[in-house]
Amino acid sequence: MGFSRQNIGVDCHFLLQRIFPTQGLKPDPSKAVVLLDPPWNRVLRNDHVTLKCQGDYPVEDNSTKWWHNGTRISSQTSSYIIADAKVEDSGKYECQTGLSALSDPVKLEVRVDWLLLQATKWVVNVGEPIQLKCHSWKKTPVVKVQYFQNGRGKKYFHRNSDFYIPEAKLEHSGSYFCRGIIGTKNESSESVQIIVQGLGTSQTVSSFFPPWHQITFCLVMGLVFAVDTWLYFSVQRHLQNSEEWRNGKVTWSKGP
Repeated sequence: MGFSRQNIGVDCHFLLQRIFPTQGLKPDPSKAVVLLDPPWNRVLRNDHVTLKCQGDYPVEDNSTKWWHNGTRISSQTSSYIIADAKVEDSGKYECQTGLSALSDPVKLEVRVDWLLLQATKWVVNVGEPIQLKCHSWKKTPVVKVQYFQNGRGKKYFHRNSDFYIPEAKLEHSGSYFCRGIIGTKNESSESVQIIVQGLGTSQTVSSFFPPWHQITFCLVMGLVFAVDTWLYFSVQRHLQNSEEWRNGKVTWSKGP
């Protein structure tokens, strides 16, 4: 099996990335931020939703610019209120204050159904909490509520309650929906995906780090390549400075 400078360099590059991962990009402090209150980005028709814009304002000027799907909204207050949500209110919302850049878009979904599964976050890191809510249209009373993951029952409540997981693990990823009794009807929500990313267990942490012989190999090969490169340029410099190089009379001999 042969090795090349390029292949070894690429392998070691990815190895070092695993050992010292690049930190995720931090939020730009110059941008405004759109927050949802309540914190659900999936709601039902007729729900009440408030979008709040956080950013820096000039003195005595708290006017705010809002956009919905790229179209400017007439509202100039720091909070944009949707008192009676409609399907056409779905889409991306952005805001900007006098001293902030345009915010990243926040997507709002307005659904028409009896039950809707809501979550504060759809992508969570290992160790973070997961909060699921079985939300009913116009807050109609729901009983015998059950939460399902990948088709299997996970939690049952006689009365409607949130399903709370204090610390997410990798096995909590999957498809979720809820079911309950509204009046005399057995209703179910649509299924949605929850993704848990990151390291799950101590065994996973230990397996994440490569064997030390691989790390040593990369360090040694890096040193060899550095010395090899230095020798190459040193010899080239020596030949360029020699009289034979200038006269075009370089002579090479083959050793035993």
